[in-house]
Amino acid sequence: MTSPSAPVSPDPVPDTSLTDFLLTHGLAGPGEPARWTPLAGGVSSDLWRVDLPGRSLCVKRALARLRVAADWQAPVSRNAYEWAWMRFASRHRPDSVPELLAHDAEAGLFAMAFLPPERYPVWKAQLFDGQVEVATAAAVGELLGTLHAASAGDVTLAAEFATDDNFHALRIEPYLLATAAAHPDLGDVLRGLAHRTATTHRALVHGDVSPKNILVGPAGPVLLDAECAWYGDPAFDLAFCVNHLLLKSLVVPGHRADLLGSARVLVEEYVRRVDWEPRPDLEARGAALLPALLLARVDGKSPAEYLTDDGHRLFVRTVASALLRVPVPTMTDVLDSWAAALEATPTEPGGDRPD
Repeated sequence: MTSPSAPVSPDPVPDTSLTDFLLTHGLAGPGEPARWTPLAGGVSSDLWRVDLPGRSLCVKRALARLRVAADWQAPVSRNAYEWAWMRFASRHRPDSVPELLAHDAEAGLFAMAFLPPERYPVWKAQLFDGQVEVATAAAVGELLGTLHAASAGDVTLAAEFATDDNFHALRIEPYLLATAAAHPDLGDVLRGLAHRTATTHRALVHGDVSPKNILVGPAGPVLLDAECAWYGDPAFDLAFCVNHLLLKSLVVPGHRADLLGSARVLVEEYVRRVDWEPRPDLEARGAALLPALLLARVDGKSPAEYLTDDGHRLFVRTVASALLRVPVPTMTDVLDSWAAALEATPTEPGGDRPD
């Protein structure tokens, strides 16, 4: 999905409905000059930086068909749920989301403050640049656990975010069920995980807690792209985020120890805040989902763009498949298995010995 950070070449305003949106909501005055710059990096929405005299903002519009090779369609109503999730987060942790400015549910549009990248770098960019701060991962785990705890057992939120169809289209089908189709030998396991995830409703889930959707702000992490927001299984968010750190530990070997340490600290800080159910229950679901999500980033509908090496993909398939066949009870057990497999690999998977 998209992070409002990386401008590409500016274009004229895409269509008049966007200008009308700004005027209707008092975000721009009649005749006021506006420079629209599309922001790169997303597959599910159009996102623009809009520069007005003395101020800047972001406008986001959901797409009906996502920009991936596979046929992946999703309802544009998710834009309204993203807005609602960000409103929820702003009530509990105001610094954890951009300031919200205006929303048009019918058009699938909303506007939020633009956060300058020099003050709010994207966590994914930092990780690939070798700037791996374990404290950032700890803060992400703490924030995620805090938001889940604030929403757990809330019947009003459960009704507001009864977005099972959206979550199926955006996560269950393209990640778990598509991967089951690609691996018939693991089909029963993956379909079972899909069913359990889809039928678990404990807390408000963000659904896309990925380093590309996390800005490292001066007051802590800022979460973006809550299009998958759903009142469901909080273990999904935990596993989804840790998954990215494990994959990066494979492809950024020079910072492997710090990336694995970041994954462990994120889990520790998150689990410390689990008070809505027995912690072993949540950890067991997360530990079962994590290898499924690892495999999905190779053989699902949204493969990780940086897993281009055949050796890396084989490594993921091997480790993830073994963990799916013989599940382990905790997230730490998954991390231990991943780290041991890396250590046992005599050379960097698909390449030279790690840095």
